[in-house]
Amino acid sequence: MLDLILSLIAVVMAVALKPWRAIGRDGPPWPWLAWWAVLPLCWGVDRYVSSSVVQPLSGAPLLVLMAGWPMAVLALVPVALITSVLGQLPWEQGLHRYIWLGVLPATLMVLSGAAVRRLLPHHLFVYIFGRGFFSALLSSTLAGWIVLVIDGVPPNLNLGELMIARWLSAWGDAFLTGMLVAIFVAFRPEWLATYSDDLYLPSRSQH
Repeated sequence: MLDLILSLIAVVMAVALKPWRAIGRDGPPWPWLAWWAVLPLCWGVDRYVSSSVVQPLSGAPLLVLMAGWPMAVLALVPVALITSVLGQLPWEQGLHRYIWLGVLPATLMVLSGAAVRRLLPHHLFVYIFGRGFFSALLSSTLAGWIVLVIDGVPPNLNLGELMIARWLSAWGDAFLTGMLVAIFVAFRPEWLATYSDDLYLPSRSQH
């Protein structure tokens, strides 16, 4: 019931913000569509290899940086549906993954990104390392630990080991996010909805 309530709140808030208005006539940039298409593989990896020890990657932090929170929350709905079908998950578990692999890390990514933007200098490397790497690491780690507190530890598994596993999985998210953000900033900054040259690159007049 908690997952259903949180999902409805997130989707209603995202729809109310009408994020599709920012999408051009040609549709979303293909890189974030490609990343979106890969996410069902990331979310269901433990099911595909039949091992509860394997921790799925979230991928939501990168999608937030590329598409913004409202669009990411809406785009993650079909990701959860596809993951449920491919991984043969009951709808309750698919909804659960939508929250703890999607909505929760995406929301934490926005909050930590807002803190970075407010507290740290507006500099290119602050965006890449602060929002692209450390925010992704923090968001994925906290989301993984929070769900452990809510769900408890599965039988025959150790809490400490699971916390380390979630932390290591978060590093995978952080490395992928930070690396791709650095590439996008250098060559295709328009692919990042949360980046602006005016904000993060000092003007020539300041040199």
